[in-house]
Amino acid sequence: MEFVFIRHGQPAWSVDELNQSNPYLTDLGQQQAGLAAERLADDAAPISEILVSPALRAQQTAAPLVEATGITPITIDGLTELRLPEWQGIKAEDVQRIFAESRDRSPEEWWEGLAGGERFRDFHDRITSTMTQILADRSVRPDDQGRPHLWHVDTDPQRIVIVAHAGTNSTALGCLLGAEPTPWEWERFVLGHASIARIGTVPLAGEHVFSLRAFNDQEHLPPELRTR
Repeated sequence: MEFVFIRHGQPAWSVDELNQSNPYLTDLGQQQAGLAAERLADDAAPISEILVSPALRAQQTAAPLVEATGITPITIDGLTELRLPEWQGIKAEDVQRIFAESRDRSPEEWWEGLAGGERFRDFHDRITSTMTQILADRSVRPDDQGRPHLWHVDTDPQRIVIVAHAGTNSTALGCLLGAEPTPWEWERFVLGHASIARIGTVPLAGEHVFSLRAFNDQEHLPPELRTR
């Protein structure tokens, strides 16, 4: 089994200098999405499923791959990015100031998230629960003997694409790799727009482990189209 994580393309967070809560892709983001789709559609290994966050930027990123493969995507609400406070229509510079000032918070304050937004503890639990359910629905479960980092895999090999977000993808990768969580996963697993990360199962110790095969792969994007 292999998971291919794609981060969405560049979003238009600011329109007329006002913040957007559910941004669409910029023209550059649309180019990034198209190039990512071309690369994956040309891979020799077939894609079995496409799972997508409900956010507009993720749906638009998935669209070229859906068109290229003919696979009907499955929208999974649990893959949504960390939910921020309701900042629709406020000045983008005010949002940037809030983010800049928040970087010096203590770890405990980071776990609590931003006032009015989703607690990072809740976000982490949501993403790990969503990934556990995605695996269970495909007959993959934690080792029956409770041994850490081992998984029981019943299904035939599958290649599942997940189109989501920096926070979602980094937290999911940390979960599958058994990394100790932090409340800033997107800062230690840095993923550029329309980047690809691949993680797959390897038979080991009588069960399987998840193995990272590629991370923040942007080889399908020329340097001038790479953004974070």
